[in-house]
Amino acid sequence: MGLLDGKVAIVTGASRGIGAEIARRFAAAGAAVAVAARTAEPGSSPFAGTIGETAEQIRAAGGTAFAIATNLAKPEDREFLVAETARELGTPDILVNNAAVTYFRRVEDFTPKQYALMFDVQVQAPFHLSSLVLPGMRERGAGWILNISSIAAVHPQMPPAALAGRGGTVYGMCKAAIERFSTGLAAELYQDNIAVNALAPNKVVPTPGTIFHHLTTVGDTNSEPPSVMAAAALALCSADPTSLTGRVAYSIDLLTELGVSIPAS
Repeated sequence: MGLLDGKVAIVTGASRGIGAEIARRFAAAGAAVAVAARTAEPGSSPFAGTIGETAEQIRAAGGTAFAIATNLAKPEDREFLVAETARELGTPDILVNNAAVTYFRRVEDFTPKQYALMFDVQVQAPFHLSSLVLPGMRERGAGWILNISSIAAVHPQMPPAALAGRGGTVYGMCKAAIERFSTGLAAELYQDNIAVNALAPNKVVPTPGTIFHHLTTVGDTNSEPPSVMAAAALALCSADPTSLTGRVAYSIDLLTELGVSIPAS
């Protein structure tokens, strides 16, 4: 039996990268997965990968998946995502907030539209989606919410490293906000048997986005494969909700703590 047999999971930003890997891993563990992202058709994004491709990979491996095109900057799309998941797969037990739109620019170079879009997708969307899935989780007596974070949430040291000038301030703000949201919501929901955690990679994960922003390269020996984040996400979303909640966890550190083998690729 799989760790997630009978569970329904929503994974956002699942057309590629960490989100797609988490979706595949959860499906392999038995979950029926709603694969959500903006990219529904090949060629509609500068990056490879679509929600249909991720869903088809899951089904080809014997799993259950349903692709739902979702622009997480739009409240109506968030509401549609949760409602459509319930109609097609059942009431969500697990929500993974992984989607991100990121601009690496210095503060004075940000436009109001860019700033608002980052917060809409990385902060407001997880807040809204969490509020939408909570009634169903309470009714079922358990639930798991996982927010994907980053070491960028950690305050920079002074004098700053060279990377501080690359324009990561707003990205760090978003991730710091999501971490505080995670721990606060975990405290609110502890008595409801609903776990809420934030999870970040220990090292940069080579994804189309991080490679595009020159944060890492294909074959970088100091990087972390997406499978490590997927294994850590599975550990957090399959544990007893009151035993692992309110954590700001790092993937390799968490797997080491739990005695789980760290995937090599």
